[in-house]
Amino acid sequence: MADLRDIGLSEYEANAYRALLRTGPATAKELSEESGVPMGRIYDVLGSIESQHLVRSQAASRPKKYVAVEPETALDRLLEDRKRELREKASQYEGVVDELTRELDEPKAPEDGFWTAAVGPQAALDLLLERIDAASDSIVLVSGTPASGWELDDVSGRVFGRLEAAVDRGVEVSVLLSEDLARSIPDEVNERYAEVLADEPGYEVRVGESIDGNVTIVDGAEVCLEVSNPVQPGEAFATIDLQDTQFAADVHEAFEASWGDSTTLG
Repeated sequence: MADLRDIGLSEYEANAYRALLRTGPATAKELSEESGVPMGRIYDVLGSIESQHLVRSQAASRPKKYVAVEPETALDRLLEDRKRELREKASQYEGVVDELTRELDEPKAPEDGFWTAAVGPQAALDLLLERIDAASDSIVLVSGTPASGWELDDVSGRVFGRLEAAVDRGVEVSVLLSEDLARSIPDEVNERYAEVLADEPGYEVRVGESIDGNVTIVDGAEVCLEVSNPVQPGEAFATIDLQDTQFAADVHEAFEASWGDSTTLG
């Protein structure tokens, strides 16, 4: 059940405001008795909720009386206060991240033969997107299977967004798709490609025959392999990220052969 404390009031503040709604105009003493807020705390509590514009006071009366602001108005004010606090907190976190980004060193590159894996469709996608984000020189993405256990509309848009960001930071991007997958890509993704990246010299998409499986080569030294679920072949089971320059070179050589036989996406 929702409570005034859920949007920032203390228990005493919530009790005092609710009591004022019941009593109408009341003195601090009357409100203390009605709300259960100790007399030693009631003035601080009233001062707090008045500063939040939840109550109004009649200073000319002796003793001073207080009246509650209408609930709809009061709740709107509390909501705006919480939104403002969240925006300020988000800004603080962004500042911390910017500072840490400048301070923290890049991780030392793993030695050849180092590999990691992410199991499960979502974790597998997250690892692929992370490695695309890490690229500093080149990305080669080969994709042949339209059904990988992910929602194609969602995944193609997210991958495209990361590739777009990579091009913006100077990374050369080459994408090779199977004919089936090229036909399956949502229209909005194709339109976005045509509007944003089709004329970029550092980004090219081609369509080829006999393209099978999903492989991504990052900076010529790292290979991300999608592994299908052996029980349900249409579902992505894992992504394996292998840091091996020789293996990456061998995969890139096979890619170059298919790339030469492919056609530019129209």
